[in-house]
Parts: sequence; C-alpha cells; structure tokens
Amino acid sequence: MHRVLGRYSGEIYALARIVVGFLFSCHGVSKLFGMFGREPQAFGTLVWFGGVIELFGGLLVLVGLWASWAAFLASGMMAVAYFMAHQPRGPLPIQNEGELAAVYSWVFLYFASRGAGKWSLAQAIGREELS
Repeated sequence: MHRVLGRYSGEIYALARIVVGFLFSCHGVSKLFGMFGREPQAFGTLVWFGGVIELFGGLLVLVGLWASWAAFLASGMMAVAYFMAHQPRGPLPIQNEGELAAVYSWVFLYFASRGAGKWSLAQAIGREELS
C-alpha cells in the first residue's frame, strides 16, 4: 500500500489539514453564531472562547497560514476540553463521549509538528516560517 499511496503523501496530508480545519471551524461557528442546531454561547464564557479558537484556529489550519501555531493551540485546547468536560464522566473516551476531543487533540498535535505543507498560503507566498 505504501508504494501506491506513498507518492501522494503530501497531497493526502494537505487534504487532511484542509478537511480537519474546516470541520473544526464549523464547531466554532456553531458556538459563536448558534448555527447547525446549536444555541450561541454567551460572550466571554469559557465555551465562547473555545469557539473563537475553533473558528479562527480551524480557518488558519485550513488555509495553511500559521498552521503550526494554530494547530498547537487547538491541540492544547482540545486536551483541556477533554480533561475538563469528558474525563470526569468516565476513564475512557468511549465511556465519556470524549472521542472527538481526543482525536482532534492528537491530530492537531501532528499538524503542529508537520506545518502547513502543500496547498497552503504559506507555501503559495513562499514563506514557510508562516506555516
């Protein structure tokens, strides 16, 4: 399988960054603006600030600009969300409904380690330090 997909690893990584960034930003939109079947969160609350990080962090990861920094912040935020909101309800993510928070945390940590990569604004403007 590596021989078949390995040559496309840069493109697959870029698509993963774009899709995950988009999905994460949708969480922020739902919290800040009350879309997608959710009520907007009160301004200044912890969940509201989480929505700000989700919206803007997701968009920065999606477009690949300051993606490492945005992903690192998003990873930490999701780890905090997991331990504050989910872990007290049970020791395992499957028990406490924290699978998504755990997966986002680890995926964003991986993105932080790799940077923006292909199909990113940082690459397009030739400024890898912005990835």
